[in-house]
Amino acid sequence: MKDTSHHDERIAKMIFGSVYPHYLSKVEKKGRTKEELHYIIEWLTGFNTIKIEELIENKMTFESFFEKATLNPNAHLITGVICGYRVEEIKNPLTQQVRYLDKLVDELAKGRKIEKITRNS
Repeated sequence: MKDTSHHDERIAKMIFGSVYPHYLSKVEKKGRTKEELHYIIEWLTGFNTIKIEELIENKMTFESFFEKATLNPNAHLITGVICGYRVEEIKNPLTQQVRYLDKLVDELAKGRKIEKITRNS
């Protein structure tokens, strides 16, 4: 993947709360629930529903969001293509973490079982 500093900076400065409604809409259109979305966000970051809502309310950037997160030790098992990039090949750690989240949301929307999404099987 050809990372550019401009691309990485743009992702770092994006507000989690501005992207979250798109995540929710995407999964709900496919028959999944807000609770399932929160479950996978908590699996990846350690943030429960109350913390997720607080981060949205405080207009947290992705940079701050992932600085405060406790990334799941199995996050490195998230592989595949999202937004045209192989997540396992992304060099910038923050961009990779954001794409991990994007990939999990995508898998949830595509109907994948939670156990598979959270790499428990």
